[in-house]
Amino acid sequence: MKALLEADRLSRRFGDHQAVDGLDFSVNAGEVLGLLGPNGAGKSTTMRMLSGCLAPDEGRVRIRGLDLLEQPRAAKASIGYLPERPPVYRDLSVDEYLQFAARLRRVPRREVAGRVQRVKERCALQGVGRRLIGNLSKGYQQRVGIAQALVHDPAVVILDEPTAGLDPVQIREVRELIGEIGGRCAVLLSTHILPEVQAICHRAIIIHRGRLVHSETLDESPAGAVSSVLLGLERPPPIQDLEGLDGVQGVEPLGERRFRLALTPDATGLAERIAARGWGLSEYTPQRRGLEQTFIQLTTGEEA
Repeated sequence: MKALLEADRLSRRFGDHQAVDGLDFSVNAGEVLGLLGPNGAGKSTTMRMLSGCLAPDEGRVRIRGLDLLEQPRAAKASIGYLPERPPVYRDLSVDEYLQFAARLRRVPRREVAGRVQRVKERCALQGVGRRLIGNLSKGYQQRVGIAQALVHDPAVVILDEPTAGLDPVQIREVRELIGEIGGRCAVLLSTHILPEVQAICHRAIIIHRGRLVHSETLDESPAGAVSSVLLGLERPPPIQDLEGLDGVQGVEPLGERRFRLALTPDATGLAERIAARGWGLSEYTPQRRGLEQTFIQLTTGEEA
């Protein structure tokens, strides 16, 4: 796949605070990438640099191969950006605002009406074109914010907390819209809501204290890596014998001759080794580490 958005050793400091520290990642055409991190991890600073609203101290951003610092006008023409607070004018109607956004994006005058109509259809705004944005619900205002990011048919769409403050129905509608957008563009979605990433993203990265600490392809391995097993033994040995097995880093007794074994990454062939001990293996159920467990462990050092 072709990378439409590339971050190369991206860094940004504010005084003595290193907000972003050497980020490297890319987003391909037709891919929705989730950018996860706790509050203060550097997500919004990263989004501002990727969109060209903030210059990095070090590193490069490339949009469709164009350097954002060296060729800003050409690169930004391919970006659609929705910041955490939608940049809408409450005293304008939806049609007026989207026409204004299209002109700002240098859409040729003869194409403005058609582009506005198409983006209203994509964002389900056909029935509110003449209404003032200030009189719309928050969910519709969020749709208008997404529409302004799409009105010029960008190749890269950057969305910062697009469902913040919405009710469950509005969240579902916006997620469906993002999924539809992801079929055509490269989408970068910043959020701290894990179910949102699992629902619509193909891949997720986690940043913590400005650094990339995890990258995971969700559509290929949605269940995550095996982190423990539930073990049943008819003739269980002393716990020390279980703890001494290669690949086992901890044992938790569960009663009724059952145990939970915490595994190391190299715990291959463990079931065969246990069966060979003659302990009467009756259960061996792998438990996979989910995205939530990974997030909590990487950002707090604790197990979920």
